[in-house]
Amino acid sequence: MDRIDKAILRILQEDGSVPIATIAERVGLSQTPCWKRIRRLETTGVITRRVAILDPEKLGLGITVFVSIQSPDHSEAWLARFAESVAAMPEVMEFYRMAGDVDYMLRVVVADMPAYDAFYKRLIGVVSLKTVTSRFAMERIKSETAYVIA
Repeated sequence: MDRIDKAILRILQEDGSVPIATIAERVGLSQTPCWKRIRRLETTGVITRRVAILDPEKLGLGITVFVSIQSPDHSEAWLARFAESVAAMPEVMEFYRMAGDVDYMLRVVVADMPAYDAFYKRLIGVVSLKTVTSRFAMERIKSETAYVIA
């Protein structure tokens, strides 16, 4: 990946709807080579998808919960069942396997406390869990989607 690829990525991270002509002009290429670079970045998996970023509160999704989980079992079968079930839950925005005193961390977004309670009951019904700790975000201070590209 050269400096032009990195410049293209910086532009697309800020606004994925920027026309190819504008991107090409900003990075000093004509449209066809610029388009080919973007296609290559997509086919090699550097660009995984292009999305619109929405405001959860304006969608009635006002509660963000960070859920930490300790598992009672570390077998492949348990993990496969747990990961498949949790990944399919639409409220789960991010799902990580962790190192340290917590085995898994979820970022969950829901409309209200009854919605979280329903989610929680589904979560604990999937497989046995050792501990589930919920931390409710009071305020989103910073939220970025763009990575620093050196």
